[in-house]
Amino acid sequence: MQTRIKTAWKIIGLGLIFLLNACSVEQIYHGKALDNQASWVLLPVVNRSQTPQAGERVEAILVSLLRSRGVTHISHYPGTPQSQVLIMLDEQARYNAALKWALTQGFRYAITGTVEEWRYKAGLDGEPAVGITLRVIDLQNNKKFASRTSTTSEAKYKTQPVLWSATGARTGWGREGIATATHTLLNDLLDGIVFVEQGKQS
Repeated sequence: MQTRIKTAWKIIGLGLIFLLNACSVEQIYHGKALDNQASWVLLPVVNRSQTPQAGERVEAILVSLLRSRGVTHISHYPGTPQSQVLIMLDEQARYNAALKWALTQGFRYAITGTVEEWRYKAGLDGEPAVGITLRVIDLQNNKKFASRTSTTSEAKYKTQPVLWSATGARTGWGREGIATATHTLLNDLLDGIVFVEQGKQS
């Protein structure tokens, strides 16, 4: 009997270790239902972590997951010319330039976000730690916005209407790759998007 009790406590302990080592915290704002058959565009995911190109790596996973949810008409923002090196080095300026371009292209929705954390924790296990915020913004109901914005005015972009947003953080297993942890977190966040039934308008 005592052996069974000890075994049960070991199983519970292992379960608690699993929860602690692969924990995820998410907050999702549910706005109106979105049309996955409309035209979407990916805008830069701004990298606020200390890991170079973390935003670009999140973008690649994000597009793949959106396509798996039926968002097939999704375009990518154009690359920054080598001659505009200052914009390439400025995450916010790069985003602003892409948004200004997107507002002139007739897209219905834009998806973007920020990477707050993208690293392996110090220590023997080196667990991956990821923190990401996503948001979908409305590009059709703000036509006047394009004519009065500039690529250097960050404050004016804060009024861009947000239809859906989500933020989350995940700490994975010690042997789990950071790309896997990111995929899991993005998948959980995107599960919060409600799409309209096919044939109905968003």
